[in-house]
Amino acid sequence: MSSRLKRWGRGLLIALGLAIGILLIVVFVINRQTPSRGKDALRIPTVRVVAVESLPFVVEARGYGTARPARTWDATANVPGRVVERHEDLESGTLLAEGTLLLEIDPSRYRLAEAEAQAQLASLAAEQAQLKREAENTRHLVALERERLELAEQELARIQRLASSGSVSRSRLGDERRATLAQRQTVQSLENELQLIPSRRQRLEAEVERTTTRLDQARRDLEDTRFEAPYDLRLGEVEAELHQYINAGQRLFRAEGIEAAEVVAQVPMDMLRRLLGTQTVRDAEDGILDIAQRLDFSAIDAEVTLVAGKSARWPARVVRIANGLDPATRTARVVVRVEEPYRQVAPLTQPALVRDMYVQVRLASRAPNPRMVVPATAVHQGEVYVVDSDQHLVRRPVRVAFEQHDLAVVTEGLEEGDSVIVDDLVPAINGMAIDPRRDEELARRLRRQALGEKS
Repeated sequence: MSSRLKRWGRGLLIALGLAIGILLIVVFVINRQTPSRGKDALRIPTVRVVAVESLPFVVEARGYGTARPARTWDATANVPGRVVERHEDLESGTLLAEGTLLLEIDPSRYRLAEAEAQAQLASLAAEQAQLKREAENTRHLVALERERLELAEQELARIQRLASSGSVSRSRLGDERRATLAQRQTVQSLENELQLIPSRRQRLEAEVERTTTRLDQARRDLEDTRFEAPYDLRLGEVEAELHQYINAGQRLFRAEGIEAAEVVAQVPMDMLRRLLGTQTVRDAEDGILDIAQRLDFSAIDAEVTLVAGKSARWPARVVRIANGLDPATRTARVVVRVEEPYRQVAPLTQPALVRDMYVQVRLASRAPNPRMVVPATAVHQGEVYVVDSDQHLVRRPVRVAFEQHDLAVVTEGLEEGDSVIVDDLVPAINGMAIDPRRDEELARRLRRQALGEKS
């Protein structure tokens, strides 16, 4: 009996558990709620956009190079001698003004050579005066002797007539003939002397020219003994010392002009081609082949910046494009000139532009026509994301001519007024709804960057 009761109790518990389970399932089914879309599922992404517009655009090209002085003087001795004077500040790095006597070689031997040549010229001048007087005297004597010869000829003719009639002796006729011949010889001798005077004069003139050349050489050698600063300069390496004997051709010192400096900047060819494309090129039909004369380099703005210190800047101008390409980098070599690189020098912020400083050169020229620009980050593998009139995203392919700094110059694919998404939208699904917000600050920054201004 007890076992039967246990079995009935166990079955009752099982049935009760099943009933409770079924009841709970019914309650859950009755109270279930259908899934609803939350606010997160319906959220539309908010993105920044800028309106596309054609802007005045400044094309830039940048290159790097080292500075060098525009003028360099390697002082070399043209004459030998001992150094008798040396400027007390003739040391590397010293700045000296134009006209300063830097060094002098012993001039005594060249002064003696000058004095000797001057004395020789004075002697030759006296000989020329004497020859002139001799020529005048000889001409006078020739005139007198010719008159005597005429008289002698007349007398000879008279004696010959008398001799033919027998009035005078044959001996008298012979004497008269000998006297006449002697007079003829005298006249001929004087005329010969007159004929030799031009050759003597030419010989003296040649001697004068030779002595004048010696005098000029002596004076030039005397000038070469003095080394004066031809312009304001900064000294480089100095090799000459006081009392040192200097040989002709020996290097004394190096000096660099401080009135201007040059930088040969290595500019990539594509950048330079774009920059020169903004200029009007004159035709070569008039025979002008030099590119510097066919282009207006004055329309190109140039600026030199010290790479090690961006605060140090110098205004510059393009003077020429060097021949050929750099063999290592295959870049063009543009030469810019900086006037007065030592002006307004501040040791900490604005140093002087000296030799071998590594600098960056910025070249800029305004394009003749406005360019359509967008941020470079808005271009995604040849596409930009545009918001249409229904505020949906449209992936539009574009053609980018080139990028400059953070800007991309677009030539095809966009129109004025298009709203370009500037945020990096992930995922970017064509046709998805967009909540665009105009970024006016970015638009103003794009305008400044297009003009080459700092943002």
